[in-house]
Amino acid sequence: MTDPQPADESSALEPLVLVVDDEPELCRALGKLLTRNGFRVATAGDGEEALKVLRQEQVHLVLTDLIMPRMGGLDLLKAGKVISPETEFVIISGHGTIETAVDAMKLGAYDFVEKPFTTAITLKTVRQALERQRLQAENLELRRRLEEIEGTHDIIGRSDVMRQAMETARQVATSTATVLLTGESGTGKEVFADAIHGWSERRDKAMVKVSCAALPETLLEAELFGYEPGAFTGAVGQRVGRFESAHGGTLFLDEVGEMSLTTQVKLLRVLQEGVFERLGSNQEQTVDVRLLAATNADLAQRVERGDFREDLFYRLNVINVELPPLRARGEDVILLANFFLQLYAQKNDKELGGFTRQAVEALSRHSWPGNVRELENCIERCVVLSKGPFVDVDVLPPTVLAGKSRFEQVTIPVGTPLRQAEMQLIEATLRSTGGDKDTAARILGITARTIYRKLQ
Repeated sequence: MTDPQPADESSALEPLVLVVDDEPELCRALGKLLTRNGFRVATAGDGEEALKVLRQEQVHLVLTDLIMPRMGGLDLLKAGKVISPETEFVIISGHGTIETAVDAMKLGAYDFVEKPFTTAITLKTVRQALERQRLQAENLELRRRLEEIEGTHDIIGRSDVMRQAMETARQVATSTATVLLTGESGTGKEVFADAIHGWSERRDKAMVKVSCAALPETLLEAELFGYEPGAFTGAVGQRVGRFESAHGGTLFLDEVGEMSLTTQVKLLRVLQEGVFERLGSNQEQTVDVRLLAATNADLAQRVERGDFREDLFYRLNVINVELPPLRARGEDVILLANFFLQLYAQKNDKELGGFTRQAVEALSRHSWPGNVRELENCIERCVVLSKGPFVDVDVLPPTVLAGKSRFEQVTIPVGTPLRQAEMQLIEATLRSTGGDKDTAARILGITARTIYRKLQ
């Protein structure tokens, strides 16, 4: 048995291939072939020796003969998957049958290769198996990160800007203060409103939502405050408004900047005094409602233009939680994409293991002008159209593939020392990913450890 011998610190991070065969010459030949092509290699003479390596090393791929003394390839596959479930296995045999190949695949082997095999076939199979192992490992890590995000009410994000927004939302949730959620369309303002209600002491009461842009002025007033019979044409019976429905709980007013000045006056009165009147009635109704509002408009600018009441603006803007656009939270893109992948794969009853390297790079490069909503729609499309076990670039929308990149352009003059050029590319990529070294490493085709080492 030979142990892997990394050439330097960075090579120790490359995939490790374990070659298992009871014929020493074949074992050495395969080992030399793989080493010459940039892989780290360990060897074992039979299945039992191979299991020792699996217990001691992080093996990415096992390339094993089928028939060996003491423990054959299929038994090694079964035992090896227990020790290291993330390791891929490729079975090699000169005595294989279709039944044996089927058994190997059922046990979790990536492929079954018959002898004699060519160098090209061997290298192609190894590279494909390692690519699948890498994809599965990355997606397992993404799932682990998602599982760590508990109690966040579907708020997915690890970037600094999202952490700050979540921290502010958690702080204000237990208060009675009015919260104004601001940010571009599609950044998740409604999700944050749900989270604030869920973290508050009113979480057992109603959470009522109204889109101020979806209804004309008269209907919006009727929705908010309710009405009595005969209040207007078509008002046949009494209608309880959204404020009354939200009594004791939370009322969320989305796109509050689209509210008319007349309705703004009535809303201001409820916020100041806690009372209102149904349309067609002179009787005051008292309510206890916590108000959350959201807008993608610049309300301060609208106040200056006279389109929004200044006193109402200050009433709404007691606490402002500004949600960042997706282009400012690069390290969250793939995390969110994986979340939506799991969600829509389950809804569509499909088995998808994650994204290919090319798909990850394309998703990471896109500027996402439609923010999280655009990303969600993109991933739903990918789930529906994907035919293989992983989402690849062929199912990504043309706008994502050809859209404007959020990455800056780096100009490197001819004659720039290689080390300096390398650092310029690393630093520019880190700026574009918001400092996320894992995403930057995937884009650059290197490991995160290499980035850490070069920055040091």
